[in-house]
Amino acid sequence: MISKPLRQRLEALAAGMFLAVLRNLPVDWASGLAGGLTRIIGPHLKVSAVARRNLARTFPDKSRAEIETVIVEMWENLGRVVGEFPHLDWLMDNRVEVIGVEHIHALRDDGMPGLFVSAHLGNWELAGLCAMREGVPITLVYRAANNPWTEALYRRYRAAAASGGQIAKGPEGARAIMEVMKTGGHVGMLVDQKMNDGIAVPFLGREAMTAPAVGRFAVRFKCPVVPARVERLGGARFRITLFPPVLQTLSGDAHQDTLNLMNTINDQIGEWVRERPGQWLWLHKRWPEN
Repeated sequence: MISKPLRQRLEALAAGMFLAVLRNLPVDWASGLAGGLTRIIGPHLKVSAVARRNLARTFPDKSRAEIETVIVEMWENLGRVVGEFPHLDWLMDNRVEVIGVEHIHALRDDGMPGLFVSAHLGNWELAGLCAMREGVPITLVYRAANNPWTEALYRRYRAAAASGGQIAKGPEGARAIMEVMKTGGHVGMLVDQKMNDGIAVPFLGREAMTAPAVGRFAVRFKCPVVPARVERLGGARFRITLFPPVLQTLSGDAHQDTLNLMNTINDQIGEWVRERPGQWLWLHKRWPEN
């Protein structure tokens, strides 16, 4: 029987070899190859049952065939994200249209700490690179991989998008985020995943346990929160839309102010998902009934 450390090293070796192959392919080939593989294999995996439940509850009027179409699109998008992972710099320079860049410039020039939020849509890895290109070093907050060897691999490939550093979620991560904010830094987070000990906030029409960190930091530092939407326009081409900062009316009740802010953010992301459901990662166990 293979020991856990050996198995993890072998998994990381295989992932590293696959990414190296993808890096040496033209970006359209790498994206298409990985997307084609997941498009074929993904819908048959057990985890797709989570996506089917999520879609059926979110879109009760969709037929089974329509839901299966979204499932296939989701898996293809996920595979393309993997295929594009070694090509992020080139994509940002050549295949990304950016709308609303003035909102990033305002975040850069206001002399305050700031928050940059996005979701698992399109190729979400491009959001941090967009901010970096516009002169805003972003410290990216992410969920650490269970395999420490794979974790090191991902951090290396993501380093260009996280010019301000990378922070793994958790108690130590929260303290590190606090230090970044205290020094006027900017933090980027994907805020569409379930957090079991979070706060209940409606998302796509149903209560969902939501990480409150963005709201708490925004309320504490009275700083702007800029949402960023990444859309896949077809193949390995993208549009990033940067939205005006989320409006905050602070009442002095930190809990209620945090709840209000997270409501606004969840509503915004929900609109994005409804518009392009095949580009969101429905595999998350986002709601309590999952």
